[in-house]
Amino acid sequence: MKTVLLKLFMLLLLTVYLVYAFVHYRNAEDTATCEGIDIEVADSTHAGFISSAEADRILRASGGIYPVGKSMSDVSCRAIEEALVGNPFVEEAVCFKTSGGRVRVVLKQRLPLLRVMADNGDDYYLDEEGTVMESMGYVANLAVATGHIDREFSATELARIGRFLRANPFWDDQIEQIYVGENRNINLVPRVGDQVIHIGTADSLGKKFRNLMAFYKKVMPEVGWNKYSEIDVTHPDQVVCVKRKK
Repeated sequence: MKTVLLKLFMLLLLTVYLVYAFVHYRNAEDTATCEGIDIEVADSTHAGFISSAEADRILRASGGIYPVGKSMSDVSCRAIEEALVGNPFVEEAVCFKTSGGRVRVVLKQRLPLLRVMADNGDDYYLDEEGTVMESMGYVANLAVATGHIDREFSATELARIGRFLRANPFWDDQIEQIYVGENRNINLVPRVGDQVIHIGTADSLGKKFRNLMAFYKKVMPEVGWNKYSEIDVTHPDQVVCVKRKK
């Protein structure tokens, strides 16, 4: 009986100590000064507009929420998250406090696929979901889509092309401009070669570009890159070319 009571007493003491230690640690952490902020940008290897330095600048300019130098109890993680998500290039922000008086922020960025400069005056970037990202003065080395483009066409057809280019590095580097005609036919301007490439619609992109790649490999080395002014892969089963006029 005494042994059981002793064990219960020791367990009670341990519980009291753990509660005290937890409360003491939390109080010490709350009264500590924030010594620094660590910001991580997910998918930072992809071209984007958000860097840790840019996120830090946004927080410094956001009206007194910058954590460094504040008491940890006065640091609002929610306010930091809201300030960062307010930027059109940030999809998600998670902020939390860590030991040693530091604040950590992890950002998920919205990655631009294309820049759209339409005839109607629209000028914006398009992300992987087909969502508009206002340019806000940022510049990225991406294919530019011009011509007769409204936002519905951009969010569907152009987004499909942008995702295809992103998934295929060769074509992502090769295609410099996307031009949309009045009839909504899509034309591509490459970086290498002085041709216009007609693809018609964003359907069957895999097959169209496979045909184009086969043409690049088998025909272009024989005739030269400047023999044709137009290459048409509108129909997935054929490649039609127009010779350049002398």
